[in-house]
Amino acid sequence: MKSGRLAVLPRAGWNLIRKHCLEDHRTFECPARYLVGPRVPRQARLLQRLKTKPLMTEFSVKSTIISRYAFTTVSCRMLNRASEDQEIEFQLQIPAAAFITNFTMLIGDKVYQGEITGREKKNGDKVKEKRNKTSEDNGEKGTDMFRASVVIPSKDKAAFLLSYEELLQRRLGKYEHVISVRPQQLVGRLTVEVNILERSGIESLEVLPLQHSRQKGSGRGEDDSGPPPSTVINRNDTFAKVTFKPSVVQQARIAQNGVLGDFIIRYDVNREQSIGDIQVLNGYFVHYFAPRDLPPLPKNVVFVLDSSASMVGTKLRQTKDALFTILHDLRPQDHFSIIGFSNRIKVWKDHLVSVTPDNVRDGKVYIHHMSPTGGTDINGALQRGIKLLNDYVAHNDIEDRSVSLIVFLTDGKPTVGETHTLKILNNTKEAARGQVCIFTIGIGNDVDFMLLEKLSLENCGLTRRVLEEDDAGSQLIGFYDEIRTPLLSDIRVDYPPAMVEQATRTLFPNYFNGSEIVIAGKLADSKAGQLHVEVTASNSKKFVILKTDVPVEPQRVGGGAGDPNHVERLWSYLTVKELLSSWRHSRDAQEKERLRQQAQALALAYRFLTPLTALNLRRSAAPAETPEAVVGPETVMQSLRGAPPQPGPALQKPYSPRIKVSKTSVDGDPHFVVDFPLSKLTVCFNIDGQPGDILRLVSDHAGSGVTVNGELIGAPAPPSGHKKQRTYFRTITILVNKPERSYLEITPSRVILDGGERLVLPCNQSAVAGSRGLEVSVSANANVTVTIQGSIAFVILIHLYKKPAPYQRNHLGFYIANSKGLSSNCHGLLGQFLSRDARLTAEPSGPPSPKAGEPAETVLKVRGHQVPVVWKQRKIYNGEEQVDCWFARSNAAKLIDGEYRDYLASHPFDAQTSFGPRPSGRL
Repeated sequence: MKSGRLAVLPRAGWNLIRKHCLEDHRTFECPARYLVGPRVPRQARLLQRLKTKPLMTEFSVKSTIISRYAFTTVSCRMLNRASEDQEIEFQLQIPAAAFITNFTMLIGDKVYQGEITGREKKNGDKVKEKRNKTSEDNGEKGTDMFRASVVIPSKDKAAFLLSYEELLQRRLGKYEHVISVRPQQLVGRLTVEVNILERSGIESLEVLPLQHSRQKGSGRGEDDSGPPPSTVINRNDTFAKVTFKPSVVQQARIAQNGVLGDFIIRYDVNREQSIGDIQVLNGYFVHYFAPRDLPPLPKNVVFVLDSSASMVGTKLRQTKDALFTILHDLRPQDHFSIIGFSNRIKVWKDHLVSVTPDNVRDGKVYIHHMSPTGGTDINGALQRGIKLLNDYVAHNDIEDRSVSLIVFLTDGKPTVGETHTLKILNNTKEAARGQVCIFTIGIGNDVDFMLLEKLSLENCGLTRRVLEEDDAGSQLIGFYDEIRTPLLSDIRVDYPPAMVEQATRTLFPNYFNGSEIVIAGKLADSKAGQLHVEVTASNSKKFVILKTDVPVEPQRVGGGAGDPNHVERLWSYLTVKELLSSWRHSRDAQEKERLRQQAQALALAYRFLTPLTALNLRRSAAPAETPEAVVGPETVMQSLRGAPPQPGPALQKPYSPRIKVSKTSVDGDPHFVVDFPLSKLTVCFNIDGQPGDILRLVSDHAGSGVTVNGELIGAPAPPSGHKKQRTYFRTITILVNKPERSYLEITPSRVILDGGERLVLPCNQSAVAGSRGLEVSVSANANVTVTIQGSIAFVILIHLYKKPAPYQRNHLGFYIANSKGLSSNCHGLLGQFLSRDARLTAEPSGPPSPKAGEPAETVLKVRGHQVPVVWKQRKIYNGEEQVDCWFARSNAAKLIDGEYRDYLASHPFDAQTSFGPRPSGRL
């Protein structure tokens, strides 16, 4: 077309040229007429303007991260420019792991305040919240979509304020904070502000290029190699402030439709102590454990890959390419195999092979020849993979500790073989027996992701979802990178039960390099001067024990009761997450209802929007809040920035025992320890009972109404031992007869409380329950604390073995923490010593010197008894603390009243005793 000449074109062609001229007139030689357009009648132009959609005048995000816990508030202001009312929809993508804590709408001069209520309540105007949730842990791209619709009157304004909280997860050595910036139109004032406070120090920080949406029309910036344009980063050792304020022009260069993408900050913190970063604040604590510089554990891994007909094309090709990369990444000490499955199970090798160049090459050839066909036998593939791992471990003498893993990938639902979800879960859990961890990846929209999530959660693994349009290969490699380097197994974190209550999960099957274990709890005694922490775990060569004492300072931050304690919020966040996970996967109706009630009550107390709570809007008479007023932790941030680091001077008396209770206990094989505090003596003895015997430990039925019995279980003795068999306590039963009768039965797997209503608490979950003056606190897989009328307390340690030797059994240890409420007539193998004292006939200046290889005997006097004893050292408190004691031989003959058979009970709740009232306190 030549400039200056006017061609005759149909209206469609004229519009096409005008479109190009308006979009990019620099590359088109366009007449001015084409840039202006044809004349439009005045009435039509008026109608066009009146139909203009509401204008977003402001979109701002303010996020405050304190010690990995993020508070985020998003505010949006809209203006209805039309001459009629218009309905608009506020929508926002939030991280899948986040909890919404508040939503407020301002329509003109009316304020609608969000209220978190129980899900069963249906009154009020409930906000529609459409959740695209894939799991509680559904990957870097996993998001939920929050939506709320409202009608804005003509020429009026509206504002939306949404707040949510989340704990940032550490993956591949970094934390990521993701903020969705998708206002759907260009905005005059667009601001993202993130403040980060990490008291241990910020080691590294970077702002990634905008990760663009998968929606059609999303653009790309001019330079994707660094932070988005207009990003400003200010930081020092412990604090960082990141702002992103793109102008309208800068926004248009990224995406003209206002869908800018995800604004991502990635950072990590300094890690100086191997036991981790422990922070205590206002009666709550959080423990971040992420060790490094440890040798990796060998892996036994089976890759189980879906090769059914639905995997045809790109999905299978990308999966193959990813596996080629992963096989090259295996370490020489690892062992592996490959299974392809459809309606048939095709095993590459019927055993695991070592990582050699030839085996890796052969594995790649096998994967290359996989072809998609048939249905999907998920149950059969998992059973075969687990069997390969179990057979390898059983038939090979593995010197080093190792980790057995299944990496399972599918794009569909079970269609062949066993297709019932519950049976697949039961079959898998029964076959794995806690020895095999299953990591699952679901590709596409047709996958049964709920099944994959349950398979992973019930078998110490993780799960990820990959969308159809994503690069499945890179996602698979990224997921494998998270689990490629196991550093520790069988991790157990212990705190003194007398100081810590309601701790979150403390037992973890594995720790992978670049991840992080987070535990939070509530302090029972915030006035104590220090908190003792112990971490036990296994690495490739040895058993690791880490200990430390953390000062507990009487610290208050913030300006008042309304200021959030980030450590308390973090504890409630983790506790609700764990309760929801247990609720979803519980198969017992009573337990499921109990978990539902606990999770809902805690979520309501801390205003978390969960599947068990609802968000209702209610008209408020209060004046409209500004967005700045909604950002909760600002005062806390200022207080913490101004506060000096927690002091850490050397303490004069470091806290050494695992639990702060009396030494008076029975544990192990069984070994009894009795503490006489008045004379500062400790006496120990053994009781060689028979499997099935029920021993009277504390008999005070006539006094306080408390009876404690323990039932023995047998096991073969070690080959090098002098005994024919070992015995342990498998059950501790407690009968409380005052003020009303209650029964308590404790085993390593569960606690049964019957105080009028029967309640069953699993020992692998932390919980607190009470009935009739009896309170039971379960610390998951660690201990059970029983408190009676506030004046009697017992601690029962839980001893579990992941891979028990033939002479080992899961068993219990019994410790007396508080005996003030027991009467002076209390009896039993332990109870008889609580009101007595003892002394040596000749006070030694120290441990007697052994003669001729035998320890010298001394005589102990206890209530008229002359008892020969020898100096001995004995381990208590889960075998980690050593005490010096005077050992009474011959099954405690002369030390205890009567004989062994006098302490045998006829049944677990037998409250009778062979011994009547007796005087106390005399020697």
